[in-house]
Amino acid sequence: MTMESTHISVRIARSSADVYAYASQPRNLPAWAAGLSKSVHEADGHWVADAPMGRVTVAFAPANAFGVLDHDVTLPNGETVYNPVRVIPDGDHSEVIFTLRRRDGTSAEAFRRDAEAVAADLERLKALLEGQGTR
Repeated sequence: MTMESTHISVRIARSSADVYAYASQPRNLPAWAAGLSKSVHEADGHWVADAPMGRVTVAFAPANAFGVLDHDVTLPNGETVYNPVRVIPDGDHSEVIFTLRRRDGTSAEAFRRDAEAVAADLERLKALLEGQGTR
């Protein structure tokens, strides 16, 4: 059960199509989503990531034209965490919005640290996409 949610966003000076194309590729996760993945590989049709909390599986929403990057992360203990993420067009720029949901048993301090980690990940995504490396 979710106790509360917070929305963490970043504005990126790239089109929503560019941002979605990059961020929707699980192989790119280690470059920008350190809070989720140090490395990632495909095994038996699933994306497996070596995360700070151990080995997890990540399942993204099917490719779509709406900028939906929702994904389920199945933790080492078997719990699955749903993560809503959107890439929203803003002219020739975009905004990425991650909804962080506080789960039962998560302290306010742990929730704050999770929010900081998500914000740092989104800032890395922004830096990558606004730099020369992905153009």
